Amino acid sequence: AFALLGIYVGVVPVTLGLLFHPWLRTLGRRGLQFLLALTLGLLAFLLVDTLAEGLELAADAAGAFQAATLVWLAAAASFLALLAVGRRRGTPEGLALATFLALGIGLHNLGEGLAIGAAFAIGEAALGSFLVVGFTLHNVTEGIGIAAPLTRRRTGLLAFAGLAALAGLPAVLGTWIGAFAYAPHWAALFLGIGAGAIAQVIVEVGAYLTRMARQSEARWLSGANLAGFVKVADAMLAYGIL
Repeated sequence: AFALLGIYVGVVPVTLGLLFHPWLRTLGRRGLQFLLALTLGLLAFLLVDTLAEGLELAADAAGAFQAATLVWLAAAASFLALLAVGRRRGTPEGLALATFLALGIGLHNLGEGLAIGAAFAIGEAALGSFLVVGFTLHNVTEGIGIAAPLTRRRTGLLAFAGLAALAGLPAVLGTWIGAFAYAPHWAALFLGIGAGAIAQVIVEVGAYLTRMARQSEARWLSGANLAGFVKVADAMLAYGIL
């Protein structure tokens, strides 16, 4: 039952977002740049949200674990490790960039699964149900963000299936851990790793957006791009407050 919850929260909405890929291919260069700016806004929200959740859980852990420091160290280590791996053959584009996007989002979805599993484990069914609905809705936008770097080339169904699994299945693992083996210090560690992965993706998407702007001899920080970044960040912040 918890596995089905994780699939419903993670895999299904990400897959729905990836189904927007054919429509995204009809966008021009400026439209794609705007969409990448939207993706950056979404990732910025996920980064802040992941760090905030990790530090909040760290406050509940035993003092001997130094969990708050653990969050920051894990974030820095995962950021540097993924940046080094991603740039072994130059800056990633296309499927490679989409894979890093899916990985970062998947680690964030692991944290969402932790929250859902823990809520049901302590008997808070109403809270757990609310989290399921809320996470499902905003994970659709994450699928669209993963599809954005793939608009300039043909991608097979197997690759899309892999991306959906990489981004969505960690929610299943998180739900299991939250329900059966929850511990604040482990949850804080996982969220720290997720924050570092998201930060690495922000760097790579920002670099990709800059390269696209240079190729079209346009400014990467255009009014439309800035509006896209701010609007989606505001929308996600409003979602988080609600």
